[in-house]
Amino acid sequence: MRYEGVTYAAPEGYRPLQLDVWVPASATPPPLVVWIHGGAWLFGDRRYLPETLRPNQLFEELINVGLAVATIDYRHALEAQFPAQLHDVKAAIRYLRAYADVLGVDTSRIGVWGESAGGHLAALIALTAQRPDLEGTLGVLDESSAVDVVVDWYGVADLTVKPQPDSAAQPPPELLTEPQDILVGGQDQHAYAAASPITYVTPAAPPFLLVHGTADAVVPYLQSEVLARALTEAGVPVRLVPIEGADHIFNGHDDIDGVVRLSVDYFAEALLPARRTRSS
Repeated sequence: MRYEGVTYAAPEGYRPLQLDVWVPASATPPPLVVWIHGGAWLFGDRRYLPETLRPNQLFEELINVGLAVATIDYRHALEAQFPAQLHDVKAAIRYLRAYADVLGVDTSRIGVWGESAGGHLAALIALTAQRPDLEGTLGVLDESSAVDVVVDWYGVADLTVKPQPDSAAQPPPELLTEPQDILVGGQDQHAYAAASPITYVTPAAPPFLLVHGTADAVVPYLQSEVLARALTEAGVPVRLVPIEGADHIFNGHDDIDGVVRLSVDYFAEALLPARRTRSS
């Protein structure tokens, strides 16, 4: 079953924010994974995956293992500056919890998965569950926005880190540095820190799977290394998987299907009761 174009919030003066939900046939409501698209915080669409993937590949793979998936909109940085994007994603998760019975999904455990800018937001969602000041006031307010497990594909972890001038992975300014400035409304280091997932790492964070190309010229591999180190030091379960020689969106890698399977299996182990029982 699929629900399309469900409006989960309507920020005043902006477009309605919508989501789609894919639900597999199941005797009991399936656990849910929330997908957050990338696009440098400036573009992208909940319905379309990176061009290195087949259309709907991630959604179909999650359905095939028995997981529901919601794919969501959020305001782009030219529509609203940070933390609007975080507020939007939190509102979507609260909405999904409030209407879980209607949608036929189990939101007692939720996974979140994002790529690039979406990976940044997925990490932020996971790390700020204990921060009521970052919830925002959109949509449903009396539900939790907490998640239980994260897959972060090549997301920015620390916006204060600038690539070294001689770095082989130095990103084109129009693809990373400039969007960061737009996202936070300038180049203030405090604003960069406030928008950085690494700022919010605590021992209460859920488990993370970080997957990143070692030759990423848009979001340097260092970003995932920095987050993995911080999570490890906080005692949070984290796995960092380098995709050797891969650029952004895993360009140049010859087994992207394998990367997808790795990520889907990670969610299945964490969220499906039968898998959790076997692995315990």
